[in-house]
Amino acid sequence: MRVLLLTQVLPYPPDSGPKVKTYYVLKYLAEKHDVTLVSFVRETDKPEHVAHLRELCQRVITVPITRSPVRDLLFLGKSLLTGQPWMMLRDERPEMRAALAELAAETTFDVVHADQLNMGQYALPFTNSHKVLDLHNALWVLYKRLSETQSPTNPMKYILLRDWRLLKRYEGALCRAFDAVTAVSTEDKAALEAAGARKDITVIPIAVDTAEQTQVNRHPSGPHIIHIGTMYWPPNIDGINWFLDEIYPLVKQRVPDVRCTLIGARPPASIVERGEQDPSLTVTGYVEDPLPYFEDADMMVVPLLAGGGMRVKILNALSQGIPMVSTTVGCEGIAVTHNDDILVADAPADFAEACVQLVTDAELNARITASGRRTVENTYDYHQACRPLDAIYVGKKPGEKK
Repeated sequence: MRVLLLTQVLPYPPDSGPKVKTYYVLKYLAEKHDVTLVSFVRETDKPEHVAHLRELCQRVITVPITRSPVRDLLFLGKSLLTGQPWMMLRDERPEMRAALAELAAETTFDVVHADQLNMGQYALPFTNSHKVLDLHNALWVLYKRLSETQSPTNPMKYILLRDWRLLKRYEGALCRAFDAVTAVSTEDKAALEAAGARKDITVIPIAVDTAEQTQVNRHPSGPHIIHIGTMYWPPNIDGINWFLDEIYPLVKQRVPDVRCTLIGARPPASIVERGEQDPSLTVTGYVEDPLPYFEDADMMVVPLLAGGGMRVKILNALSQGIPMVSTTVGCEGIAVTHNDDILVADAPADFAEACVQLVTDAELNARITASGRRTVENTYDYHQACRPLDAIYVGKKPGEKK
């Protein structure tokens, strides 16, 4: 089939959650179909990244996108005037519409696959194609939860309160406009249905390549906790501050020589300063190859208080053999079980205790590691997880037989 894949971020290298999710869907599709990729790109995207994607795709078209506080304010004003979600208006670009109109004039596509809610608006004009909306999360739930974590003195709280309600209506209506919709978890499917989406949503979990992501040979030089994730994403910032304020001090009381490393792009100045003030805390910023940190780690933490969809960092850690402690929200949507392939804790004292156990109990650490690797191999390898797309692309409904 001729497939048009629309992406909000360039899906290579797979160094963040959205990129990992999209890259392995693209890899699966490219093994079976002729894929044309049209993607927004940013200043950090490099020519060699696009070149790699051209090895997988028949064609790759890129459209630059920039954001700025001034532009965001303009879109907020438009949202207030029109009642459209601010989060969707921020990605409205005439350059993308022009590129797609030119492409549609010269090529007919069997399937138009919109990756993430932001790209759904660009798929709608392809009226003669089978349209698939691939949702990374129920976005309205994410922003609702995020609004609940904000201080009443933070103006963003009230922007989010307004926007999640607009997103809920928008998300439900957009789902109904597509021929097929996918969600990454049963929790997200239920949230989309609560927003008025179609009822035949197919759950396709985020996947990884377990053949490529082999288990790391860990040999920690001392008790070492790591966290990895984009440090400009508000839920990650809130979760890390919660961990550093309420959990890490308890761990240090029990394990005085413990170290913690925070890995991820664009950490805020407040977190960088904490690393400068605490000798046991390292804030790296973006790291192109985090393998040395993984090899020196006892465990990983996922201290999320708000979120939606699935945490790709958990799938990666399971695949690479890094045991972890997560909040319930952090591991939501992933088929893991407390004290089997992960430790789950929501209260600070419980979270700290679980961290202490993983850095001091080698037998527990090894058991959780081995079980986690089995879970990701059996459930989340992309060859297995992406198979429902085969039926979706020929217009079948979930469970429908020939």
